Amino acid sequence: MGLILAAGASLSSVLGDQWKEYFYCSEMPTDVLVRKGEHHTGKSGLLNRGGSENVITNGSTIVVNEGQCMIIVDQGAIVDICAEPGAYTYDTSTEPSIFSGSLGEGIKESFKKFAARVSYGGVTAHDQRVYYFNTKNIIGNKYGTASPVPFRVVDRNIGLDLDISIRCFGEYVYKLTDPILFYKNICGNVDRDYTRDRIDDQLRSELLTALQPAFARISDQGIRYSSLPGHTKELSDALNKELSSTWGQVYGIEIVTCGVSSVKASEEDEQAIKNLQLGLAAGGNAAIAAGITVQANAQAMKDAAKNAGGAMMGFAGMGMAQQAGGVNVGQLMQQAATQQQAAVSQQQAAAQQAAAPQMQAPSAAAGWTCPSCGQTGNAGKFCSNCGTAKPAEPEEWTCPNCGQTGNKGKFCPGCGTAKPAADSGSWTCPECGQTDNTGKFCSGCGKPRA
Repeated sequence: MGLILAAGASLSSVLGDQWKEYFYCSEMPTDVLVRKGEHHTGKSGLLNRGGSENVITNGSTIVVNEGQCMIIVDQGAIVDICAEPGAYTYDTSTEPSIFSGSLGEGIKESFKKFAARVSYGGVTAHDQRVYYFNTKNIIGNKYGTASPVPFRVVDRNIGLDLDISIRCFGEYVYKLTDPILFYKNICGNVDRDYTRDRIDDQLRSELLTALQPAFARISDQGIRYSSLPGHTKELSDALNKELSSTWGQVYGIEIVTCGVSSVKASEEDEQAIKNLQLGLAAGGNAAIAAGITVQANAQAMKDAAKNAGGAMMGFAGMGMAQQAGGVNVGQLMQQAATQQQAAVSQQQAAAQQAAAPQMQAPSAAAGWTCPSCGQTGNAGKFCSNCGTAKPAEPEEWTCPNCGQTGNKGKFCPGCGTAKPAADSGSWTCPECGQTDNTGKFCSGCGKPRA
């Protein structure tokens, strides 16, 4: 058995005369999740004599509207499903078909898992039904925390990590994304409309249970509790992750969006956050601490003037408190100036360190020139262009004529005397001029060979 898509023009009097039954769900109110399909009687207004209750005659027409999903149930088993708008012909000679529409691949997997291959001959002993599911967004589902729920406040700028309690209220929107799961696990065979109020309390209870771990995911992203109304997408994603094992995989329901109309922490928690933020910030910034001290001193002066024992007694107590504090405004301002100067020095050092490689670049570029290809700036033992080995440094020699040392060329830069042959066994002493020396010392004066 299966469905065959009929042409749009077939919704005419010709089909009305020949198809035995015509199943149609004209509307699906927002409070109705599932509605049993009933066949219409046609133009004459007389009951179709060829039809029976809970039996679909072969060749009947079944219409699916926008925002609906239709399933066919035979003997309690789902045998066909369609979520694409259009008119379809019911044919018992074809294999079960599935038109998933906008519901995606998930519903196909559910159909493969639950659908039963049931063949029948149209006898009245069979129980066959058509159900329509509301796949539009189900809006206006209110929620609210009867008691405060934990929320983790994280401020990495100042190292703040604190658990507080908040109350929040709002509305959420959900959608039936897998009618097969909803039928199998929630509504089943129903003879009347299955309305949302039959499941609202259960959904609301599970949603509030999932709020705490969802808030933990939100706080890990650095989102403050007071900013939750502007992060509905992140909250919806967090709730879907927490509820996927029940709503998504059991009920066939998914949260579309979750709005937050009000979120509030207790006055004690809000004051504790402010004090911690201010104290932690002041602990690392002397200028902030100085500002707090000035403000506290000003308030102390006002309170001292109102002292019941007289203003002098009040100011005396204020002075004792200042001495007990150990640090005055002047010291804090001096510390702030030191911190500012240190920050400037760090910035300058960082700038110099960044510029150091650029300043060293020219000297690093100066290297040796390859004798084979002429590549300049080589720094290693081999040419970076052709791989030629770096030439060996010429051996220094001393001129035997004028005694010039450190010569590297073939002639002495002092007198022009040619460099002695490398294989010459004799040498001339630069001290006394003795020639034909062959040993390590001059035979005339005893001076060592240079």
